[in-house]
Amino acid sequence: MPEEFIECPNCGTRIPLSEAVSHKMREQLEKEFDRKTQKLIKDAEQKARNAISLELNDLKEQISEKDVRLKTAQEAELELRKQQRTLEEDKKNFELDMTRRMDEERVKIKEDALRSAGDEHRLKDLEKDKVINDMKKQVEELKRKAEQGSQQTQGEVVELELEEMLKFRFPHDAIEPVPKGISGADVIQKVRDPYGRDCGAIIWESKQTKAWTEGWIQKLKDDQRDVKARLAVLMTTALPKDISGFDLYNGVWVTDHRSALALAVSLRSGLMEAALARMAASGKNEKMEAVYDYLSGPEFRQKIEAIVEAFNAMQDDLDKEKQAMTKIWAKRDKQIQRVIDNTVGMYGDMQGLIGDSMPEIENLELKSLTEATEELATEE
Repeated sequence: MPEEFIECPNCGTRIPLSEAVSHKMREQLEKEFDRKTQKLIKDAEQKARNAISLELNDLKEQISEKDVRLKTAQEAELELRKQQRTLEEDKKNFELDMTRRMDEERVKIKEDALRSAGDEHRLKDLEKDKVINDMKKQVEELKRKAEQGSQQTQGEVVELELEEMLKFRFPHDAIEPVPKGISGADVIQKVRDPYGRDCGAIIWESKQTKAWTEGWIQKLKDDQRDVKARLAVLMTTALPKDISGFDLYNGVWVTDHRSALALAVSLRSGLMEAALARMAASGKNEKMEAVYDYLSGPEFRQKIEAIVEAFNAMQDDLDKEKQAMTKIWAKRDKQIQRVIDNTVGMYGDMQGLIGDSMPEIENLELKSLTEATEELATEE
């Protein structure tokens, strides 16, 4: 008996009647396979978009936190300026009062001189001259103490601002005042990783003066040796003539107030990377030497400068945000990408030096779409 054929309603193919059921099941399986494949691809794309959105939100929160710190610093500066104005006004009022009293004493001396004669006249003149000289010395002494108190107040405010800035930005670190007996440095920053392991210490000193003094460097180096700190940073309003912003000067990092936080982030990152390298290359001197050469070489310094410059550029753009919001956000996106690129480059350099001993940082590794699809299929 000849076999009958039927036409498939979906694809129009003539198939034997005996294979109609299996043909239909195969079509259904193919449709189901295509549906699940599309679902896996969409889920993978959604997961990638969520990860990117999370990173962007984190960067926005960091910018918001920096705005808060900037506002706090501005308020502290306004309060400091207010105190300075008050001191200056008090000093001027005191000088005016003392001048009036001296004028009154001079008038009294002249009147007494007209009424006196002989030795009595001479003795009284000498007595009045002594009073005037003593009052002049007192005025000079009070002026000196007022100026000294103003400078001391400014120094204490800057020191407290530095300590609070470090505590706020690096909550995992131990920010401590220097031990007794060390008169120059202000703060010791003991760097710790998220697991609480010590990575080294940074000693900080702040100066609020109008002129640079070369002796600060050697004094800070001595303090650095006393507390066994790996790095030393001098934050000052008066920089050496060849330095703008920040730089390494005779073994000490010298920075202005504006670049201090960005420099602290970079130096702290370097200490943590070096500590990680020491743990990964324990007993391998050649790797330690390679890490040391990298940290002390120009490439690492250039990356730190690039990160600090990016932070400074972000700060400049924030000041102009009211006038050119759309343009600033576009520039800031490129600057953030520049920071990310330099960080990824630094991670790649360390990975090239250390090799497989370098722990993976998940956010800096890229999985292929195939691996992500296989992972989603396993979860289902």
